[in-house]
Amino acid sequence: MKHIWPIAVMALALAACEAPPSQEDAPFEPQYLGIETRLLEGDLVNFHVEMRGARKTRDIEDYARCAAAQYALIRGYGFAQHVRTQVEQREGLWMADAAYLISDALPKGVTNIDAEVTVAACRETNIPTV
Repeated sequence: MKHIWPIAVMALALAACEAPPSQEDAPFEPQYLGIETRLLEGDLVNFHVEMRGARKTRDIEDYARCAAAQYALIRGYGFAQHVRTQVEQREGLWMADAAYLISDALPKGVTNIDAEVTVAACRETNIPTV
């Protein structure tokens, strides 16, 4: 019996050291709060999107990409090229300010998206579009 007590104390100490569940382990229950679209110049388009419940920056970036893909299709284009995305988070509200260049032909570069493929993927993952 003498040896059980130290083992029990060690087990409790180790349990207290366990990392708390990460935000990525929590169920993903996003609230998509809206998309604001502005045509800047020519085919350069600005998207402001807001959401709650993002797990990481990638979630709000995906929301902006879905908006850009649908916008490209609405305008009769097949592609969009990512220019930049700025992300901010305040008290659980995630905001992204993203710019995309829309195009009817595949632009040069590595940050291109195929609008039809992207919109289909957005629908499968329940991410709203414009």
